[in-house]
Amino acid sequence: MSAKARGADVRDEVDPGQPVSETVVDIAGWVIASGDNRGLPFAIIDKEAAQVLVFGADGKLKGLAPALIGSAVGDDSAPGVGDRELKDIPMKDRTTPAGRFLAAYGPATGGQRVLWVDYATAVSIHPLATSNRAEKREERLATPKPDDNRITHGCINVSADFYEEVVKVTFAKGGVFYVLPDEMTLAEAFPGYATPSLLASLAQVAKIVTYNAAVATPPAKAPAKAPASKISR
Repeated sequence: MSAKARGADVRDEVDPGQPVSETVVDIAGWVIASGDNRGLPFAIIDKEAAQVLVFGADGKLKGLAPALIGSAVGDDSAPGVGDRELKDIPMKDRTTPAGRFLAAYGPATGGQRVLWVDYATAVSIHPLATSNRAEKREERLATPKPDDNRITHGCINVSADFYEEVVKVTFAKGGVFYVLPDEMTLAEAFPGYATPSLLASLAQVAKIVTYNAAVATPPAKAPAKAPASKISR
């Protein structure tokens, strides 16, 4: 997907020289054609390209932006990682897990309210964290290449503007996140996935919008109270 094809009404923070991958286009087509998002807005996280793309419930692209992700390569979360303090998570366990997740807002340590992508493993999407200047997260997010975007403990960081104007608005009532794998196959990460014909996907959009409205399922809610050790990583 070229910069021109993204649309003038889409918030686009991705460098024009960084095209959206064909894998992302295929996954988006599959989600829309199959109704896998169940009438909910959805996002696709491309870890290799360090990009996040946000879609409305109708499948229309709302925005795309560079993202910071877990510093370790891998698609699974270590047992118990969601209940550890950040300083106690070794480098090898700082992964952003791959797969399909029902995301919802919920409480976190310190009275925060965050959009949990996977509450069990304490992975959320949130505005860029700048408390540790040595990590140079702002500089990493600003570079046009994805090579230096692996720096977090597993959470997904985006710019404050993108979070406020796209993520927060689109996922106010929750949604579905598809995190593309580093090492798994797409079929392993998304059971039931079959690469669709893009033309077939477009032909089914009208039917899917009607179908989604009929079978829309509310996202799972995060627990009412987060344990003291539960902190967004």
